[in-house]
Amino acid sequence: MTKCAFLGLGVMGYPMAGHLKKAGHEVTVYNRTVEKARLWADEHGGRFAATPREAVEGADFVFCCVGNDDDLRSVCLGADGAFAGMSDGAVFVDHTTVSAKVTAELYEKADAAQISFVDAPISGGQAGAENGVLSVMCGGDAGAYERAEPVIAAYSKMCRRIGDSGAGQMTKMCNQIAIAGLVQGLSEALHFAEKAGLDGRAVVEVISQGAAGSWQMANRYETMIDDHFEHGFAVDWMRKDLGICLDAGDEVGASLPVTALVDQFYKDVQKLGGGRWDTSSLIKRMRAMG
Repeated sequence: MTKCAFLGLGVMGYPMAGHLKKAGHEVTVYNRTVEKARLWADEHGGRFAATPREAVEGADFVFCCVGNDDDLRSVCLGADGAFAGMSDGAVFVDHTTVSAKVTAELYEKADAAQISFVDAPISGGQAGAENGVLSVMCGGDAGAYERAEPVIAAYSKMCRRIGDSGAGQMTKMCNQIAIAGLVQGLSEALHFAEKAGLDGRAVVEVISQGAAGSWQMANRYETMIDDHFEHGFAVDWMRKDLGICLDAGDEVGASLPVTALVDQFYKDVQKLGGGRWDTSSLIKRMRAMG
């Protein structure tokens, strides 16, 4: 049993913290909305705390999954932040998708406080979190990663250190860049099938077994055909992530024309009122265009 804290109980963090408890770890949770933390504690038999600092006291590992750069800073820094309460040698594992800039900033502050910081963004969506089969891409010191990896295994099917601090976030950017193009391509294929009068399900049953097959096709084509988008990763969050990708692309000199175009398509989806729709709603935009 390892003493852990989990900060942030959204659609990803809530089940992830639950998997830690089921694996036998001692878990204390914190959430900005206290009632949600209390609900988790009642459901899983763990503890909850009123502040990040209280939640991390005595913890060997602190896991975090919040919304964005500012949210991450707010739980890490300040008098009530996690860094102020963590013990020397403890490891902070950040599962939030954030900029490489804030990762570098917090890595340095953690090092100064004699704690370790591992950037560990995740892929697999809400279903992956609930089923404990997330893919975790990590950056940070090798020793800190090696200590954390067996604990992360409670909710992951793949966990790998890619490189030094920031490498995990850069890898997540690769993930989002790839997804953006895949979802747009799938949307166009299904839209074409509709316009051509084809049975979309029959089309996918055939092409999914060839070179066109992908996770997006296998898991989203039916709901896309049925015009159902109330699940999965929201457009608002995807636009946040793609903004990070485009900024980083400028910094490293990478050309991302498809990513930039799909980001604008998601902006159109937001204008349709689809900010909370799943990312597969790109096809909704095409249908709206006629």
